[in-house]
Amino acid sequence: MIGIRLSTGLASALFAMTAGLFSSPVAAQSSGWKFSENNNHVIHAQQSGGSPSQAGAVKIDFFGHMAFRIMSPNGLSILIDPWRNDPSGAWGLWFGGEFPPVYVDAVLSTHAHFDHDAVEKPHADMILERMAGKFQLGDVQITGLADKHQCVAPGWYHWTNAIAEGGAEACPPGNPMHMDNVIYVVETGGLRIAHWGDNRAVPDEKVLKALEGVDVLIMNIDGSQHILSYEQIDAALKRIRPHVIIPGHYLTKGVSTTLTTLSTADEWVNKHGNSTKLSSGNLTLNAADVKRMDGAVMYFGSNFVKN
Repeated sequence: MIGIRLSTGLASALFAMTAGLFSSPVAAQSSGWKFSENNNHVIHAQQSGGSPSQAGAVKIDFFGHMAFRIMSPNGLSILIDPWRNDPSGAWGLWFGGEFPPVYVDAVLSTHAHFDHDAVEKPHADMILERMAGKFQLGDVQITGLADKHQCVAPGWYHWTNAIAEGGAEACPPGNPMHMDNVIYVVETGGLRIAHWGDNRAVPDEKVLKALEGVDVLIMNIDGSQHILSYEQIDAALKRIRPHVIIPGHYLTKGVSTTLTTLSTADEWVNKHGNSTKLSSGNLTLNAADVKRMDGAVMYFGSNFVKN
């Protein structure tokens, strides 16, 4: 045994470091090392390939709030914007439980707000946060359109005031990163499905151009007009002209709480003549049917999935 003599100062420093390690919990930023699933499915998709334009049944599952899972005809699963409660506690308890630990091939986040960025909760082989540009695997292609978060609250609850109170500028070009947003366009089964995130009402012109004529648009619609006003929603829909509109980011009974300050999307949906109130948290779409539709609303309401 070799003895090592330490100076009193160094010994005290090492003791303090080790005492700190053992007295406070150490948490990894990633949870993936704990998951039992593996990437066999991703490897299979990588090897077998596929085309996003090939028609087939596309499944869309609603997990509440703005969390949607898209399943390609070949079985690739893409989950967008899983939620969590604000880890700082500053915004209160928005969700009554934890996001379910579902397995997906990829999880995406549109922006760095707690109700959209719980990418560590699903058991995902791949994590794509705020991704701009193109990604393709198997029969899925994802395009990320970088833009900006809504920075002026149009509804009764002026949540953007909190950003100014913190000494930051909510609106571009000097906004902090959490006020950046990416609109995702997922192409699969011959469909183009766009997820708005919390984007501003009028995106950059090139982004708008890329969204024109999408088959399905998942958009923030709620009675409190938390992110978008009814007028802003209608103006965007008039420009984009999606075949199908799916409301999201509304108060979902059983998932979100009244502390969100959100309302349901019932009022807006009820005023829309061409609407369907779904009876479950699952929806299956086919390109041939969707392309015959003209601004049809498909509303999950309080129906959501847990797995």
